Amino acid sequence: MIQGIGAAAGVAIGKAFVLPAWEWDVPDRRMEKVDLAKEFERLYEGIRTSKTEIEFMKNEIKETVGVAESSIFDAHIAILEDPVFMSEIQGIIERQYKAAEVAVKEAIDHFVTMFDLLDDEYMKERALDIKDVGNRLLKHLLGTPEITLPSDTQPYILVAKELSPSQLVHLNPENVLGMVTMAGGKTSHSAIMARALGIPLVSGLENKLTKPLQTGDLLVIDGDDGRLYLDPEQEIIDRYTEIAEKQRRRKEQLQLLASVEAVTRDGYRMRLAGNISSVKDFEQAIKYGAQGVGLFRTEFLYMDRPAFPTEDEQFEVYRQIVEKADGHPVVIRTLDIGGDKQLEYFTIPEEENPVLGYRGIRISLDSKELFKTQLTAILRASIYGQIKILLPMVSSLEELKRAKGFVEEAKRELSDRGLPYSNEVEVGVMIEVPAAAAIADLLAREADFFSIGTNDLVQYVLAVDRMNEKIAHMYNSYHPAVLRMLRQTVSAAKEAGIPVSVCGEMAGDEKALPIWLHLGVDTLSMSPQSLLRVKHRILNSSLKEAEEEGRYCYGLSTSEEIEAELTRYLGKDPVLGR
Repeated sequence: MIQGIGAAAGVAIGKAFVLPAWEWDVPDRRMEKVDLAKEFERLYEGIRTSKTEIEFMKNEIKETVGVAESSIFDAHIAILEDPVFMSEIQGIIERQYKAAEVAVKEAIDHFVTMFDLLDDEYMKERALDIKDVGNRLLKHLLGTPEITLPSDTQPYILVAKELSPSQLVHLNPENVLGMVTMAGGKTSHSAIMARALGIPLVSGLENKLTKPLQTGDLLVIDGDDGRLYLDPEQEIIDRYTEIAEKQRRRKEQLQLLASVEAVTRDGYRMRLAGNISSVKDFEQAIKYGAQGVGLFRTEFLYMDRPAFPTEDEQFEVYRQIVEKADGHPVVIRTLDIGGDKQLEYFTIPEEENPVLGYRGIRISLDSKELFKTQLTAILRASIYGQIKILLPMVSSLEELKRAKGFVEEAKRELSDRGLPYSNEVEVGVMIEVPAAAAIADLLAREADFFSIGTNDLVQYVLAVDRMNEKIAHMYNSYHPAVLRMLRQTVSAAKEAGIPVSVCGEMAGDEKALPIWLHLGVDTLSMSPQSLLRVKHRILNSSLKEAEEEGRYCYGLSTSEEIEAELTRYLGKDPVLGR
C-alpha cells in the first residue's frame, strides 16, 4: 500500500492508463533584430488563440461541473494577461533575440522553479496553472498536437505526474474510474474539478513509489483515505469491491429521499435549501430535493463577460430561479466580489491583504448605481415568488442601515417607472465577520433574518487561511471559539424573533447536525451534492438526542475533543455506510 493524499472521495478498481508528461522539446532558436516585430506578432497571435480555447473549454465544462468550478479557467486567462508573466516573455525576446517559444519556455521554467522553492503547497499547486497555460501557448507556437486520452470506451484509472484543468475538460467521467497524480493536493484545481465530476483522486505520490506505474497495471485507489494499491492481493480487491458496491447502493438509496421531507424521528422539520451560482445549479439542487435557495451567489452573473450585466439581464435570471422555486424562498446574496473574486472590467486597487480589504458590501455601498441596478432587478423579480436579499461581509449596523436605505431608493425608482415589486422582500445579514457575530443582537433589531457563512467566519475567527497548506490543519470548524460565535449569533436571532440559517460548508457536514439542532437553526443551505446525505442523517436522528449531544459538545474544551465526539455520535450508517 502506498499512502498519498485523498483529494477526491470514492473508490476505483481498474487498469492504469499512464498519460505521458506534457513537456515540449524547444530548441534554443534565436533571430535577427529585424525579425523582432514578427516574433512579437507570433506571440500575440498565440495568446489570442490560447484565450479563445480556454474560453471554449470553460463554456464546455460549465454544464458538467457548474459555474463555480468552471471559473477555474478565469485564473488561466488571468495568467495570459498577467503583466509580470508577459513582461518576462517579452523581455527575453527583446533583449536576447530569442524565438517566442523559447522565451515562453524559459518564463515557464523561471516561475515554476520560483514557486516550487516556496514552502507553501498552495503556491506549488498554482505553479501547475502556469505550466498548463504556458504549455498551451507553446503548443500553438510550435504547432504541436495535444497529448490525448484513450479514445476507446474501456474504463481506466488515469495516471499522470500532474493533471491540468485543460486536460480534465476532455474526460468522459463514464470512462474514467479514478485518477492518480504524483503532484498536487486537496486544493489543486484538478482536485476541485475531480470532486465536481465525482471521480476519485489520489494525489501526492511523488517519491513514494518504488517503481513507476505502467499502463496496464492493476490498481485499487481509495480517494477518501489517499491509498493506492499496486497489483493488489485478491483480498484487497474483494474488500474494495464491497466498499464500491456499498457506495453505489448508497447513492441509489439516497436518491429515493429526494421527495421526502427532512423530518427527525420525533417530528422536527428542518428546511434544506441549495447553494447555487446559476439556473443550472438550481435545477440540480431541485433534483436532490432542495426546498428553495439558501444562497444564490450572484457574483457569477458578473463573471465571464466584458461588462456589468444590465438590470434586465439580471432580472431574467432571478425571475427564472424564483419561478422554479415553486413558492419556496430564494435568498439572493448581493454582489460579493473582491478578495479572490475579481472582475476583468472592474479594477480593484492592489491590496496587501485582499481578504480583509475592499470586498462585498463595502464595494456595493461605495458604488451606488451598481448596487441599485442589482437591487431593482431583484425587486422586479420579487412579484414572481418569495425573494429575500442577503448582504455579504457586513461588519457594522451602519452598513446594514445604509444598504436598507438603498433598497428603499430602488423601490421608489421602480414606482416612478411604473414597474411592480413586492413590498414583502426581507433584507438579511450574512454573519461571516466576527464583528457581525459580536454585535448580532444589534444587527437583529434591523435585519429580517441571519445567514451564517461558516467558511469565512471560521478563518476570520481563527486567523487561518484555509488555502495555506502550511496552516490548513489549524482551520477547524469545531474550535470552541467558532462554536461560541455560532451560539451567540443564533441566540441573538432567537431573542429578536428572526429566522437564522447556515449556508457555509459546515451546513453540509453531517457531523455538525447535533450543533444545529441544539442551537435551533431553522434552515441548512448547502451544495446540491450534500443535500441527500444530510437529509438521510436528519431522518435517522432524534431531536431530543441530538440536542443533548450538542449541549454536551458545548461543554468540551478543544476542537479535537468536540470533533471526536461528533464523529463518534455520527457512527457508522448501519445500512448505507462504508
